[in-house]
Amino acid sequence: MQDNNKQEPEVDLNELMRIRREKLKELQEQGKDPYEITKFNRTNTAGEIKANYDDFEQKDVTVAGRIMAKRIMGKASFCTIQDTDEKIQSYVSINDLGEESYKAFKAFDIGDIIGITGFVFKTRTGEISVHAKEVTLLCKSLRPLPEKFHGLKDPDLRYRQRYTDLIVNPEVKQSFVIRSKIISKIRQILEEEGYLEVETPVLNTISGGATARPFSTHHNALDIDMYLRIALELNLKRLIVGGFEKVYEIGRVFRNEGMDIRHNPEFTELELYAAYEDYHDMMDIVEKIFSRTSQEILGTTKITYQGQELDLAPGWKKITMIDSIKEACGVDFNEIKTDEEAVALAKERGIEIPDKTKETRGDVISLFFDEYVEHTLIQPTFIYEYPVEISPLAKKCPNNKAMTERFEVFICGREYGNAFSELNDPIDQYERFKKQVEAKEAGDEEAADMDEDFVQALEIGLPPTGGLGIGVDRLVMLLTDSDSIRDVLLFPTMKPLG
Repeated sequence: MQDNNKQEPEVDLNELMRIRREKLKELQEQGKDPYEITKFNRTNTAGEIKANYDDFEQKDVTVAGRIMAKRIMGKASFCTIQDTDEKIQSYVSINDLGEESYKAFKAFDIGDIIGITGFVFKTRTGEISVHAKEVTLLCKSLRPLPEKFHGLKDPDLRYRQRYTDLIVNPEVKQSFVIRSKIISKIRQILEEEGYLEVETPVLNTISGGATARPFSTHHNALDIDMYLRIALELNLKRLIVGGFEKVYEIGRVFRNEGMDIRHNPEFTELELYAAYEDYHDMMDIVEKIFSRTSQEILGTTKITYQGQELDLAPGWKKITMIDSIKEACGVDFNEIKTDEEAVALAKERGIEIPDKTKETRGDVISLFFDEYVEHTLIQPTFIYEYPVEISPLAKKCPNNKAMTERFEVFICGREYGNAFSELNDPIDQYERFKKQVEAKEAGDEEAADMDEDFVQALEIGLPPTGGLGIGVDRLVMLLTDSDSIRDVLLFPTMKPLG
């Protein structure tokens, strides 16, 4: 079926909008204002009818949706409407509707929302259709959709006008259906594991729980500055102190940092904490979440992401950060004991240290990992034992106090999750917070604040605890083969036009 607009010469957008408004005015003058309709009793969706044609054949149904195509043929016409899950064709004739109603139908525009009552049948070409007995205009579209032939391809315009993107690029909608299923599956898995879902504040008086630059705001009634949360961690661990032994939250966090295909200022994070567990247990739950969501939603753990074939089945590679660097470039940081040696090696290799606060062995190890290793990690890989300097909330390794019981999980050169054996020593935690404060005073805008209440909570007593954070948006990107985070956020942050 062809869209009428294909056959028409190009018309100025303002002129098309003027014509549509005139049609609306005429309807209103006739007492047929579609905006006054408050409810429409639809009996079935297009998807239901198409999936169960034998049950619906020759039976009356009422469907509703947006007109996506029309073909006028004198006294009989065809139109195609699109609803939540499918498109379906309808046969509309003057003999069934009567002259007045058929004339009104012919004046409908692409993009109008209509309801159709009629019986289900197949055309001579085998297309499942609805033979209309009654057609009702439910909403007048005053702005034309982009021409179907050209579609809506400009990414910037698609993200700004997601409502239009979802209409003219139906495959986009499927990504967000999968996103919803992924989040539901995560909840199911964690409920089976005994976790309790909780909610914690978005507004905080202290920025903490991660190293990131926060968004700040002001609370007028209290006359205090506040921050949008950059992580969920500290409040969730307070709940473990309070006696909840397994908790999680799926929520928005906000980081005032650069934007690219991997980063949006606000994003969705899963964080979970389990008393009496450690970071090895967190590795198990990561494998379970990734493999089960893939298997149960996509039907397989073997997927392709941006041309790379991946296997998400449990049994992922595990390697320490220091060993991964040694494998990649031959440098063994077990042989480098001091900050001075590490900084000298970085200069020798041409690795730039961003500022004086980062001139430590631990920071240099992290820089070497970023330079030589991260982009090489294609298959799911756990990188574990991170330097204490970049892990202010993780417990030190018993056999190596310079490193922590922390891991990050990488797939296709991207980080998907971060986990610790949580630091529960209040004295050690206080000293690490002090170092963060010193770094902030030296100009590090991503360093954390001192959180004395959290230290007090640790003084009450936090049991040995495993904690995990997973970027939900990145998991959705992986399972929908999306290269940009903007393709899995319904309304990504955009710079205003003009």
